[in-house]
Amino acid sequence: MHYRLPEIGNFTPMKAVFVLLLSLCFVLRASAQRLKPADAKMLRQKEDSLKAFADSMINADYAGRRFLNDSLFVRGFVRALRVPNSFYYPFDSLQSISRLYAPDSSFRLFTWQLKKDEYFYFQKGAIQVKTKDGSLKLYPLFDASMFTSKPDDSVRSRNNWIGALYYRIIEKEWQGKKYYTLLGFDGYTVGSNRKWMEVLTFDPQSGEPVFGGPFFMVQSDSAKKASVANRFHIEYKKEASTTFNYSPEKNMVIFDHLISESDEPHRAETYIPDGDFEGFEWKNGKWVQVKKVFTDVPDEFKRVDPYLGNAPTEDAIRDKNGKIDEKKLEERSQRNAEKAKPKEKPKQD
Repeated sequence: MHYRLPEIGNFTPMKAVFVLLLSLCFVLRASAQRLKPADAKMLRQKEDSLKAFADSMINADYAGRRFLNDSLFVRGFVRALRVPNSFYYPFDSLQSISRLYAPDSSFRLFTWQLKKDEYFYFQKGAIQVKTKDGSLKLYPLFDASMFTSKPDDSVRSRNNWIGALYYRIIEKEWQGKKYYTLLGFDGYTVGSNRKWMEVLTFDPQSGEPVFGGPFFMVQSDSAKKASVANRFHIEYKKEASTTFNYSPEKNMVIFDHLISESDEPHRAETYIPDGDFEGFEWKNGKWVQVKKVFTDVPDEFKRVDPYLGNAPTEDAIRDKNGKIDEKKLEERSQRNAEKAKPKEKPKQD
């Protein structure tokens, strides 16, 4: 099975789709205006040669081959980005690479996930900033998440980035300054996944990207004390599906409330959604946590989304009064255990 970036899908409201289409039209129109035909042709040729490397660095059977193709891809990609006005070229055939334009089109963000083995993933990435003369301004990102046990407690540069495969950029403004909130996925370990939320800004003097800051007002619960965090994440069982995305209509980032399916809150790999939703609301330059977003879950959160993983309400573990249904919890645990079992290979005659 070949890896491909999943689609955003059912969660996106019509308003967000309309904004996305407008942004795409802007990029395509700018592309036609800025890219010379000869440069566009050159970029298409380079993109064709990059596709094989991009696919192999994700899907090759052996780690050595994945790393070799990652190296070849990076070299070729940087050469392609040096073509004048490459900022306006979409590279949309590189399906294993996340390619996100900021809502104001001031920069774009490339990220991808590299698998070392069953126990270890890390991320690669780069930020390309739009320039007036069409020259390349690129900030490579270096994942240092494997070197820290407390990734939520620091402001970081591109040289010690907490890696993620980004799927959303949310632009906000406070007191005349722009803040770009990033939502991303991390395959993390053999037993658990993570989803990240953090704020990206740019240093006004150097122009360098700055990741994180005291932007998250996190409320207390059974697992965490009330605090101010520099970034926020959820960690959950590998086989579980979770929602973590932005609702423009509510002006909130909404995500699943998680519980331990085995009543072991110290083990993140046991966490699964229970049917409730939490969120972060943008207020006065901060993301303020909301512990319960819905009294009745709306229809768009009842659909099963292939990327966001919205759990159907009928599969929720809690009832309307918030009480955990132990039978459903046990059934969910059994299904997850079955999913986790390795499949037997057919015997050869």
